[in-house]
Amino acid sequence: MSPYGDPAHQGTGHSHADPGDGHLGLDQAFTSAGPSGPAAHAGWEAPPPRKGFFTDTSICIGCKACEVACKEWNGVPQDGIYELLGSSYDNTGALGASTWRHVEFIEQRKPLGNQDNGITIGVPETVLGPDVSLKEMVEGNPLDALRLAQGPGQGAQGMVDLGMPAFDLPSASPDAGERTDFRWLMASNVCKHCTNAGCLDVCPTGALFRTEFGTVVVQDDICNGCGYCVAGCPFGVIDRRIGEKAPLFGHSDKPTTKNAGIAQKCTLCYDRLLDDQVPACAKACPTQSIQFGDVDELRERAEKRVADLQAAGVMNAQLYAEDPEGGVGGAGAFFLLLDEPEVYGFPPDPIVTTADLPRMWKHAGLAALGLLAAAAVAFTGARR
Repeated sequence: MSPYGDPAHQGTGHSHADPGDGHLGLDQAFTSAGPSGPAAHAGWEAPPPRKGFFTDTSICIGCKACEVACKEWNGVPQDGIYELLGSSYDNTGALGASTWRHVEFIEQRKPLGNQDNGITIGVPETVLGPDVSLKEMVEGNPLDALRLAQGPGQGAQGMVDLGMPAFDLPSASPDAGERTDFRWLMASNVCKHCTNAGCLDVCPTGALFRTEFGTVVVQDDICNGCGYCVAGCPFGVIDRRIGEKAPLFGHSDKPTTKNAGIAQKCTLCYDRLLDDQVPACAKACPTQSIQFGDVDELRERAEKRVADLQAAGVMNAQLYAEDPEGGVGGAGAFFLLLDEPEVYGFPPDPIVTTADLPRMWKHAGLAALGLLAAAAVAFTGARR
């Protein structure tokens, strides 16, 4: 029996029976949802309301509590926690088999919207002029006075502020200028649990399945590590875990990695949902940037939040992946962004990779029938 419940009630994206309208059209054969919702389409009888995440990046502080909570609860191996990339304050870099939650840090030289922050901050002078007196230097910075007292040729001209601690605020300088335009964009990224899930559609073993909550989960004991799901995800979320596999028989002296070679991704804490608990990442988020609940209610909340931000001057505020008419049929985990999706590394117009398969098979079938008809005509003509 699968650790995720009764296999007899589990559906996959390959089901061709839709409880909503009785049948699926040809163009829906390789999609993971129907009019009645993804869980009902997968075969669940009277499923509960669909669960998901609304991530409001406008209040994310980049604390990475969600990353830590995810790893602790799910037993996800360490993946770059103690190293920095060098390009930012990030350390994990991207989502992967051992990073189910990833907090992105994006530095931008622009203000938050078109608002006047009303704050000025001084830029201390780094070079002192030749006319600065010893008295002025002593009152300003004792270190400058010490440098001046060292003798001829060691005067104030050309001295550079090394950023030593001082008691005065930078804005105390009479030449303080206005603070430069600058902001951090932070976003906690995660699997989107798509309505039309390409990873689910292409899995040959049924290792990926649709839960009663509408989420997509990998069953570790069924996955054969083929990697089809990796190519099937338009967001680059799912991946196979790298590491030393545990030996089938006997013991090995080498350290092994849990579920090495197996596709891994966020489960939306399916085991916690079964016990009516909030997923670990949302529970740990101190600012409620990660909000968990019924997807329909979260969408209403997200639309109101976007309207409030735009009214405050943040005109680029927008929702991402929530649209049921979009290329993935509306994600179960969607985002409020403060800039274009490309800035966050998201595809601007994601489309489920299996969307065109029905048309491709249809055209291939018609082509095959045409070849058979041509062969039959040629064979008949040859006999005459």
